[in-house]
Amino acid sequence: MLKKSTDEPVCVLDYAFRRIGGKYKGRILWYIHKRDGVLRYGELKKMIRNITSKMLTQTLRELEDDQLIKRKVYPEVPPRVEYSLTESGQSLIPLIDHLGAWATEQLKKENHPLIYSVSD
Repeated sequence: MLKKSTDEPVCVLDYAFRRIGGKYKGRILWYIHKRDGVLRYGELKKMIRNITSKMLTQTLRELEDDQLIKRKVYPEVPPRVEYSLTESGQSLIPLIDHLGAWATEQLKKENHPLIYSVSD
């Protein structure tokens, strides 16, 4: 999360990519969106191939700190935790969708095989 400071200019692209950049953040946001806006930790772990539990937990915390997802813990045994998009997170979905369409077009031009997510 960006520290609040009014006296230092911030590059808008750097700000954006720090919040959604990286290997997993965009996919997590997209998967939550595609699954009716709510996913549990275990579901995300299954959907994102080769992600470690440590990396998933860290990425979810960063998205929560950046107020792009909400974490809801249910007082049950065993505990149940669900993740959903915030309004800010939801506003990124059209951009992620557009980026995916651009990537699909580029990969087709380069004759690369395409892999689509399990939630498509």
